[in-house]
Amino acid sequence: MKIHTLFLSSLLLAALALTGCSPQEASKPATPAKQAVSVEVAAAQAKGFVVGAVMSSNTVYVFFDPQCPHCGHLWQTSAPLQTKVKFLWVPVGWVNASSTTQAAALLTAANPGALMAEHEAALLAGKGGISASSSVAPDVAQSIKTNTALLTSFGAESVPFIVAKNLKTGQTVSHEGAFETADLAEFLGVNAP
Repeated sequence: MKIHTLFLSSLLLAALALTGCSPQEASKPATPAKQAVSVEVAAAQAKGFVVGAVMSSNTVYVFFDPQCPHCGHLWQTSAPLQTKVKFLWVPVGWVNASSTTQAAALLTAANPGALMAEHEAALLAGKGGISASSSVAPDVAQSIKTNTALLTSFGAESVPFIVAKNLKTGQTVSHEGAFETADLAEFLGVNAP
């Protein structure tokens, strides 16, 4: 019986790891006009921080909420691919009040990649992530609102939401939810490490 329960628990955790977080009704922005998912639009409008192969011509846009554990899972599984592609992590404010303050802390950090690693480790350990000031500069708050509106305009209903060009096909691809490393590599058209 214990093995059966353990198996079901493992199966449930695996299923949860590949899903995403949806916005709470109170934090859901007004629905902007829908537009096609576009790498070019993401490049022009999204404000985030870069990790990975900074000189890569292929940018992967990852819309995430700092309070989303599925986003934390994607952060971890994307790490082995950072030598192959450039990731722009684009924070949005969907899940709760901490989302915006933590997003602001990440956007304004001297080393956002290191702070994100610290944050995601704390979030996945059940500690709620990093502490962040409740005071958010108006321009930073506007960047987060713009990111959230852009995500919604793409028709996304959950985070993480990935927008990229597949390197093998050249096609724009998008996906809601987390991936395991090998699946993310295939989705992006790069060789798995």
